[in-house]
Amino acid sequence: MIRVLVPARALQALLLAAFCTTAWAQAPATSAAPARKPAPTATTAAAVKAAPAAPAKVPVAWPTKPVRLLIGFPPGSVQDLSARAIAEPLSKALGQPVVVENKSGASGTIAADQVAKATDLHTFGVMNNSQLTIAKLLNPAVAYDPARDLAPVALIGTTPMVLVVSANAPGNTPQEWLTWLRNMGAKGSYGSPGNGTPGHLGMELVKSRGGIDAMHVPYQGNPQIINAMLGGQLHAALLPPGLALQQVKAGKLKAIGVTSERRTALASDLPTLREVGVLGADVELWTALAGPASLPPAVREKMGAALIEVVKAEDTRQRLITVGWQPTPSTAEGLAVRMRSDTKTFGGIIMMRGIRADM
Repeated sequence: MIRVLVPARALQALLLAAFCTTAWAQAPATSAAPARKPAPTATTAAAVKAAPAAPAKVPVAWPTKPVRLLIGFPPGSVQDLSARAIAEPLSKALGQPVVVENKSGASGTIAADQVAKATDLHTFGVMNNSQLTIAKLLNPAVAYDPARDLAPVALIGTTPMVLVVSANAPGNTPQEWLTWLRNMGAKGSYGSPGNGTPGHLGMELVKSRGGIDAMHVPYQGNPQIINAMLGGQLHAALLPPGLALQQVKAGKLKAIGVTSERRTALASDLPTLREVGVLGADVELWTALAGPASLPPAVREKMGAALIEVVKAEDTRQRLITVGWQPTPSTAEGLAVRMRSDTKTFGGIIMMRGIRADM
């Protein structure tokens, strides 16, 4: 459970100052001027000219055993589906088995912590926004710091989320279903895969922008949320399109809209939340590969290059699209930029809504 408080201005300033000081402290500075080098003497110039050329880069002898992909959520979750979509082709690219292991619990931080502490060079995690950004900001008791203890490897895919409500919501349009959810007030409830997950923080943003007052109920993963909605225990949730559309097309849930600025090809028939009157609630979910910060650069580069090529392949692209991901491979540097951006975005939601995780 969480406590939603109204933080004082002083607390907001303190949290923001602490975040700006600590987040991504290890990123190299770009503004410092390079040190001035002394002009070479005739002797040193001759030595440089005579020095042999650097040898060609030797391919790293890795991997030497099966590669593990740890997932912080249950089988059938979006992180699990994305990992299984890349596992087989990645195994062929690396020449070693790639094994997917579910280590669910604590909003995905159990698996992320295991990855952060791994020293075998063969353990990675397929993670979402919150595991790689604000886990420590949300809960100082979390054992790892995303910015310090995890190394970005490559982005796999992105997707907006879909705001869904119970099939018994009255009316025939998304606007009418949204009005029903608003009118539920504090008697309404919504589910998420845990405190601090994108489904939780995204829904808190939707609540603040859409005049909704539903109570948060954390679950182990999205499959459990769907079961609770079908059973009448929940009224709403933010779900990835790959999971939401199955239930919407079957008439078991109703979709209000997607959390993107524009309509998405993953759910082209659905309006955006902007179209139904909820402005400023744009949230994107992403899935990415990360390893421990101690991972040697050569291993990280080889794994990242292999993953990018795998995600670019047409058969893998179709697998990811089928399970609800828009393939968007990027380098470790590109993923790091996205991580810093989302740390600011989700950190702002935490402060705006006064969200704290139970210790």
